[in-house]
Amino acid sequence: MPEMSFRILWPDSSEASYYSPSLVIQEFLSPGETLPLPEFLTRAGEALAIASDRVAQKYGFPCARAHASLAAINQTAMKFGAIPDATIKILEFSK
Repeated sequence: MPEMSFRILWPDSSEASYYSPSLVIQEFLSPGETLPLPEFLTRAGEALAIASDRVAQKYGFPCARAHASLAAINQTAMKFGAIPDATIKILEFSK
């Protein structure tokens, strides 16, 4: 199954890389795109859920790494929830 990582820029200018077990992430996020934090969380959550479901369909179990990526994203996002107009920039994808 094709997999990739995506790197983002958080509102505090820190960068982080996250794993997707499927290229479906490219249908939800685009390099260079800047999104409001809530929209990023929605899109990333949907994409990683679909990616994990694809793993489950193929191998019989969901992707733990996709769930870990989403948990890490949500954990970090809590730091910025009180910042009005917090945005996330999608920096790049890598295979």
